[in-house]
Amino acid sequence: MAKKGMIEKNNRRKKLTGQQAGKRARLKAIIMNKEASLEDRFAATLKLAQLPRNASATRIKNRCEVTGRPRAYYRKLRMSRIAMRDLGNSGLVPGLTKSSW
Repeated sequence: MAKKGMIEKNNRRKKLTGQQAGKRARLKAIIMNKEASLEDRFAATLKLAQLPRNASATRIKNRCEVTGRPRAYYRKLRMSRIAMRDLGNSGLVPGLTKSSW
């Protein structure tokens, strides 16, 4: 089980990213617009830099929904390999069977 603080920090990042997504997208569109004036683009760059760092989507870490583990994460199932194995052995993941030979 991951530390509760790390899980909560990641949840706060997700929430802040959702709140600031529209503002970041508008500023990035201005910055990437080659037809806008250089002053407008520079001002948008400064405004983007003033936004909180945790508002960026790249700061969100993929974590297991069951345990909070940050490594060995399967995106399709949104859980780690360990949680997937435990739930699969219990028969709680549809279509997953333990292989043996």
